[in-house]
Amino acid sequence: MESLSYLRLIANPDFNLEQSGLHLEFGVVRISELLSAWVVHDLTHIAQIVRVLAERYRADVGQWKAYLGILNKK
Repeated sequence: MESLSYLRLIANPDFNLEQSGLHLEFGVVRISELLSAWVVHDLTHIAQIVRVLAERYRADVGQWKAYLGILNKK
């Protein structure tokens, strides 16, 4: 919930998303980069879910598997 509270704070259109802070590993980072990283992180989870769902059809698609990239990625 703390992340959502922070997101509500920065959703203010007057808030400068180019403000920066210091990350222990990366050094100087911008808020816009952090928000983008959150989005990509969540999209990665969605991609993982889709791969698991597609796996159920691996045997059913037969030779079409060669054309279905999602079944060829590990």
